[in-house]
Amino acid sequence: MIFWERALRRSAYQFQLWVMAVVLAVIGLADVKAANAAEKGAGSTDKKTIMILGDSLAAGAGVDPSEAFPALLQKKVDEAGLNYTVVNAGVSGDTTAGGLRRMDWLLKRKVDVLVLELGGNDGLRGIPVAATRTNLQTIIEKAKKKYPDVKIIVAGMQMPPNMGEEYNKAYRETFPEVAKANHAELIPFLLEGVGGNPELNQADHIHPNVEGHKIVAENVWKVLRPVLEK
Repeated sequence: MIFWERALRRSAYQFQLWVMAVVLAVIGLADVKAANAAEKGAGSTDKKTIMILGDSLAAGAGVDPSEAFPALLQKKVDEAGLNYTVVNAGVSGDTTAGGLRRMDWLLKRKVDVLVLELGGNDGLRGIPVAATRTNLQTIIEKAKKKYPDVKIIVAGMQMPPNMGEEYNKAYRETFPEVAKANHAELIPFLLEGVGGNPELNQADHIHPNVEGHKIVAENVWKVLRPVLEK
């Protein structure tokens, strides 16, 4: 009996050792997998940021977010093999003043390229051009103060004729003037080929439809891609 008791004790002890070895092996494998996942995660955070600061055009009013031009730009970035993430900071109805108010919060995230797509609602509301210009300038200054190496792209806009020629001229010239003053890149007219075309706009004749957003994305990409590839 003593012999069998000792044998059983040895067997139980050996079994415990075997179980511990298996457990340690499993934990070790999990640690390796976790380390690999962490390395991959760390790599993903290395992506630079393209921020689209805009209004309902960037927000994709009336279309699915995946069909709006910022999402289409992300696809183009990925297809080109460029290490950037597009952040859509578009808010429907936003003005340059609204965008300026949001800047401190938005700049908590590192921004490498800022695409400034604001001003359309300023024009439609008849906000003085001087105010729009000041807000755009201050937005750029805030971005550069926080991130001195940030690249700025200004999206030009135009107003319909009913706003009056004097206002329209001053408004239209604001965007290239702000871009030039800040050594920024300029998209001459964001809605080039889309604005005024009923087949490329929704029923409100203001917001692009799905096909319209594809053209807007191309308009932006022509200017954005060279900036990313520098």
